[in-house]
Amino acid sequence: MNNEEIIIEGPNIAHGSESGHGHGHEHHEQHFVWKYIFSQDHKVICKQFLITGIIWAIIGAMMSVFFRLQLGFPDSTFPIMEKFLGDWAKGGKLSPEFYYALVTMHGTILVFFVLTAGLSGTFANLLIPLQVGARDMASPFLNMLSYWFFFLASVLMFISLFVETGPASGGWTTYPPLSALKEASMGSGIGMDLWLLSMATFVISALLGGLNYITTILNMRTKGMTMTRLPLTVWALFFTAVLGVLSFPVLFSGLVLLIFDRNFGTSFYLSEIFIGGKALPHIGGSAILYQHLFWFLGHPEVYIIMLPGMGMASEVLSTNSRKPIFGYFAMVISLVGITVLAFVVWAHHMFVTGMSPFLGSIFVLLTLLIAVPSAVKVFNWITTIWRGNIRLNPAMLFALGFVSLFISGGLTGIFLGNSALDIHLHDTYFVVAHFHIVMGVSAFFGMFAGIYHWFPKMFGRFMNTSLGYIHFFITFAGAYLIFWPMHYEGIAGMPRRYYDYSAWESFKHFQGINSFISIIAMIVFFTQILFVINFVVSIFRGRKMTTLNPWGSTTLEWTTPINPGHGNWVGEIPTVYRWPYDYKDDGHGNDFIPQTTPLRPGEESH
Repeated sequence: MNNEEIIIEGPNIAHGSESGHGHGHEHHEQHFVWKYIFSQDHKVICKQFLITGIIWAIIGAMMSVFFRLQLGFPDSTFPIMEKFLGDWAKGGKLSPEFYYALVTMHGTILVFFVLTAGLSGTFANLLIPLQVGARDMASPFLNMLSYWFFFLASVLMFISLFVETGPASGGWTTYPPLSALKEASMGSGIGMDLWLLSMATFVISALLGGLNYITTILNMRTKGMTMTRLPLTVWALFFTAVLGVLSFPVLFSGLVLLIFDRNFGTSFYLSEIFIGGKALPHIGGSAILYQHLFWFLGHPEVYIIMLPGMGMASEVLSTNSRKPIFGYFAMVISLVGITVLAFVVWAHHMFVTGMSPFLGSIFVLLTLLIAVPSAVKVFNWITTIWRGNIRLNPAMLFALGFVSLFISGGLTGIFLGNSALDIHLHDTYFVVAHFHIVMGVSAFFGMFAGIYHWFPKMFGRFMNTSLGYIHFFITFAGAYLIFWPMHYEGIAGMPRRYYDYSAWESFKHFQGINSFISIIAMIVFFTQILFVINFVVSIFRGRKMTTLNPWGSTTLEWTTPINPGHGNWVGEIPTVYRWPYDYKDDGHGNDFIPQTTPLRPGEESH
């Protein structure tokens, strides 16, 4: 940081001398509870987010296996489902009500609890202090609270899975009036109330974390760490936090109004509703209002999920190509462009709501414009690896997979961004395929790249490389085999979220494809279990890290001890002299120059 060093002892923060020569020594051994549970150390909180996210990912992915069994084999029974789901799958056959609940919870868990909290919470906590040169976050206490609000949200969401009427089943977007009327369906009961409370708590967690990340990056950089010397991971996490801080409150307001409609007789989203021929006393509301509020968060949410992956892919591609990142400033400007445009394209989710064609054309233009900064990033990634001395380790393979999926998934977004084509493709399997590839799977690939790359920094050990290769190749092939055929189903008009297509003459001939997709989905799911086993075993049995900088990286996190204590650096924090991607001959036989190396005579700063 610029003026003073913060030395952290136990759960407290003490200020060192202005010259920065203090030493962070703990005078007593912390109790297990304060060291690992209610920890204020950003590195421990990172692991808490990661492990909680992995648990949620297993639950969410298992849900998809259950409903893919129904879609792939609608006439078959699977007794194992009854063991897991009880009365919701009597005789091994999934009930229609619980099918919709599984689809709803799968989307909610993967989008919010894994790819938002799990991804940003993990890597923002790990990398921001280490890469900017800070002892910890600006407020370690608020950082701890951000995890525990996330944990409370997780508990509420998990409890909702076990209520008698079932969890929320109005889709992960929870559109009213289905979500606003308790009598609308079984999944509109107490499960929906718990869903709303959980999401409101989740938003508080996201805001506490985001404000902390922004403050740390702006105010706690070490000497010499100007904004133009920040790694692209930190830039990406900074803009992710900005997106969250500006858009999550809008979702929070939408959820609060929905809670009011459900429980206090208001009519924000309801009007002229009849149940059993009897009119309800709700007048003047608009269900479209909720869509505006939801998608004002919903589209920035795409980039809240994508930007961390973009930043980590940039870092991993440059490190393992042994080349400087191509177009550093263009990459930063493209992040700015994505951040700004993410706020003005939300209504492309609403082309079929009766929107004015003129207004629709404006959102078409803005939607297509966001492809420009995305294309800049893709061009720079490809140019970075071009003629590089590439190391194909698991982290590099997942980063390359991220780029591939981002390109192929993004191209299908051009179709959906066209208001005329979207009328045909809206709510079909084309939409499912598009957002799973571009937002779901590619974000997971960015996450996996980050885990394999920074695992030694988290745990002081390496993950098993052979298992990493198996994990990558099956997951990469599986991603395309699952979601690419769905594009053809969507173009044929096959609607999503239907429980059984066998009664539809129009879609019967897709049953073979559905069965194929379901089989591949199960193979990919068990491959992720292999990753989890590799992850857990490597924490305790993995090959130990013997050097500070095993990948030959230039950034600050590799200057800390192998197992850094709370405070990261012993003694003063290193000073930064150069940009984070100096991959060139250092004159001593190395092909990289760390940020902490002073400029040589005649050498100019980047």
